[in-house]
Amino acid sequence: MRPTLQTLFAVILIAAVSSGAVQKSRVKEYGHQMVGGQAMARSAGSAAIGQIRNHPHEWGGGAGGYAKRFGSSMGHHIVKGTIQMGVGAWHHEDQHYYRSNRQGTWPRLKYAVTNTFMVHRNNGPGRTPALGRVSGAFGAGLISRAWQPASAAGLGAGFASGGISVGADVGVNVAREFWPRKKGKVVRRARYASAR
Repeated sequence: MRPTLQTLFAVILIAAVSSGAVQKSRVKEYGHQMVGGQAMARSAGSAAIGQIRNHPHEWGGGAGGYAKRFGSSMGHHIVKGTIQMGVGAWHHEDQHYYRSNRQGTWPRLKYAVTNTFMVHRNNGPGRTPALGRVSGAFGAGLISRAWQPASAAGLGAGFASGGISVGADVGVNVAREFWPRKKGKVVRRARYASAR
């Protein structure tokens, strides 16, 4: 099963790049997101939680165990981002988060959660399911089992990892929606505001 998933992952990315769906600006943004400061901080936090929980226990404690957990988290993040970019480009998804400018906690919370699963199109008006985000989360959850020790390498653990990743995306979007705006900052708006 693992070679099949890895092959599927490679085919999706190659097809997106060769079709010209992935623009140069998107590739540059992808590179920044994969190894930028936020990616490193997320991976460091994830590794710290794994270290505290001693999960997976085969990796042990100390600096060696932390390094394995950090590397695994970075690998998971890179696989997720690669699948998300490839599928999103193929499906014409604008994967940026645009704040709602709505009033009230409940409407803003609903908007943030909905925008985890629905995104704007980048080739016209309207919205589309976020296939890139969902396939990236579950694909990375399953593919990352290839380097996990036996206690964390099952199919169920891969799906659980994908679900946790989608949940984390919901949390990130909620934080983006409610994070205070900087004064004087121009609010980014969706290209097709009427599609909201």
